[in-house]
Amino acid sequence: MTPEELRALCLSFNAAVEDFPFGPEFSVFKVQGKLFALTNLDARPLKVNLKCDPEDALRLRAEYEGLIVPGWHMNKRHWNTVVVDGALPDALVRELVEDSYDLVVAGLPRADRLRLDRP
Repeated sequence: MTPEELRALCLSFNAAVEDFPFGPEFSVFKVQGKLFALTNLDARPLKVNLKCDPEDALRLRAEYEGLIVPGWHMNKRHWNTVVVDGALPDALVRELVEDSYDLVVAGLPRADRLRLDRP
């Protein structure tokens, strides 16, 4: 997955926006003001921080050792850093980004979730 494909994927979700609160090099993808993906799209290898269910986070780290690691500068229980350099299947990366978005949306107040469902 290329940096452009990763950006497009993150922005493909309902109400997703890209922000730069940590400087121009770090893309922060949010929904309703809540972070679901953090990346430096110019970094090599390309990596992205994604929210993850704690049990799934541990399983993924064990299964994809070195490619999925505890979240860099994040709560290690709830965030993974995923290496997006072609070693992981693109389908898995897409699934992990979608899961991160879904977890963040699930944690939003009900009124905010309902606004996301409207066209």
